[in-house]
Formats: sequence, C-alpha cells, structure tokens
Amino acid sequence: MTYTRAIGLVCDKIIMMIVRGLALSRIHPNALTFIGLLINIVAAYLLAKGNFWAGGWVLVGASIFDMVDGRVARETQQVTRFGGFFDSVLDRYSDLALLMGLLVYYGSINRSLYVVLTAVVMTASVMISYTRARAENTIPKCKVGFMERPERIVLLMIGTLFDRMAPVLWVIAVIGNITVIHRMYYTYKETRQLEDAQLRSVRMPKDRVIL
Repeated sequence: MTYTRAIGLVCDKIIMMIVRGLALSRIHPNALTFIGLLINIVAAYLLAKGNFWAGGWVLVGASIFDMVDGRVARETQQVTRFGGFFDSVLDRYSDLALLMGLLVYYGSINRSLYVVLTAVVMTASVMISYTRARAENTIPKCKVGFMERPERIVLLMIGTLFDRMAPVLWVIAVIGNITVIHRMYYTYKETRQLEDAQLRSVRMPKDRVIL
C-alpha cells in the first residue's frame, strides 16, 4: 500500500466518523451547507486583511463541511433535489466570497495586476459551473475538464498555507479558462452528434423504397 493510499484511507475514516457523529446529532444537511458558507465568509474576511495563513486554516475547516453535508444527507436518508440545488448555490457564494476577499486585499495594497488576475479567476470559477449547468440542459453530461471546485479549493489552500497565492491564481486563471473552452468544445461535439442523429431519423422514412 502506498503512502498516499494510506493517508486517503485514514482521512476517509475520519470523515466517516464526523459524518456519523453529525448524523446522530440530527442536524439537517442544509444547515451544514449554510455553516460552511459562514465559515468561508470568515476565511474571506481574513484574506481581505492579508492574514492568508489563518484564512487558509479556516478554509480547511470550511472544506470539511463541504465534504460532509452530502454524506450526512445520504446517511440520514435526507437526500432531496432541493438539497443538491441549495448546496450548489451556496458553493458559488462561498467561492465568490473568497475571491472577493482577495480582491479587497490586492486593492488595498495597490496591486492592480493581481486585482485583474483575481477577477479573471472569479470569472473562470463562475463560467466553469455555468457552462456545465447550461450544457446539461442540452446534453446528458458535461463533466469534463480539470479545474472543478475541489481542485480550485485545494489550490487556494496551498496558496494560503504556503504563501504561494500569486502562482496559484495564475494556475487557476489559465487552466480554469481552458476548462471552460474544453466544455464548450465538448458540448459542440455532443450537440452536433445529437443533431445529426435527429436528421438521420427524419430522413430514413423518406429514403425507404417500398416494393
């Protein structure tokens, strides 16, 4: 067994212990989602003040709530369509709050380049989610591309805890927008295939010759 596999198993056991404890407490999964948002707002405030290290640890705490709310819902058989929608909406607010904190910080120290860079990251974060949601109104699935929310959160943790926020923002900005383009191209291919299949189904009866 590799070290990474062992660490993964230990972390999973810890998460499951937390999930079982929260399930026994009878707290509603949507309440956990909302608590996660509040913790992310605290992290955003710390980022706005330039206290990246403390903000990073608060972000780690918030990510625990992000990981357990869905599991608690399944453990307590409280999975609902609205719960999934509510979780997705509050995740967007959490992401934007963190990036707003960075905007305030870089604006306060007159780093206009990083204000623009953070705005680009903010746009990419929203568009990654939007392109998938919009595409899945047309095609069954559009879960392609690397820079989804878990990857972005992990990178922000690395940036805050190891004082590497500038390169992290560049990585998210570049790969995030590549992910958006990838989803657009994937949706283009899938919709073309669907449209071609529909055209073939319409033309087939006309092309048949009855003997």
